[in-house]
Amino acid sequence: MGRPVDLTTIVAALDIPARPSSDYDLNPGVVLPEGRKLRPAAVLIGVLDDQVILTKRASTLKHHPGQIAFPGGKLDGDESVVQAALREAQEEVGLAPDNVSVLAELPPHETVTSYAVTPVLARIERDFDPMVEPGEVAECFRVPLAFLMNPANYAVEGRRWRGMRREFFTVPYGPYYIWGATARMLKSLADRVAR
Repeated sequence: MGRPVDLTTIVAALDIPARPSSDYDLNPGVVLPEGRKLRPAAVLIGVLDDQVILTKRASTLKHHPGQIAFPGGKLDGDESVVQAALREAQEEVGLAPDNVSVLAELPPHETVTSYAVTPVLARIERDFDPMVEPGEVAECFRVPLAFLMNPANYAVEGRRWRGMRREFFTVPYGPYYIWGATARMLKSLADRVAR
């Protein structure tokens, strides 16, 4: 599973500078349009004891059906990224905001769907029974923090997308195929912890 890692180790690693990440990191030949507009969004990297909370998106969703994701979504009105991450976690999996201690905002991640997603790292103070919003979430599950913070568990895969080959990080765990933006954000954090 890798060496023991806890939130104290991760928070200490946040002193190491990090750059924003992108779905394009492994695809340097992609030319991004100048003046592109990115919509702000936020996700919650919620850690309960030694596990990270993840969701499997509902198969009926128009965008990214069945994919593994953090609870999160776009910002509403003038809310902050922290407010958005906490609101979305409550809506999607029933995680009460008063059960969450926010530790840090991580560098934003640009997605191929034109979002600038800010991951919010947080400690979940007490265990909770997830109550998933069935229109958005098929399942809420947990993955060991030490597994996700071990860079050796990540691989690069690729597939054709919009007529081009696109490469991306994956970090499969049991029956869960964690890839794309979710895997990239986790890999960025794992690399900082491993330094």
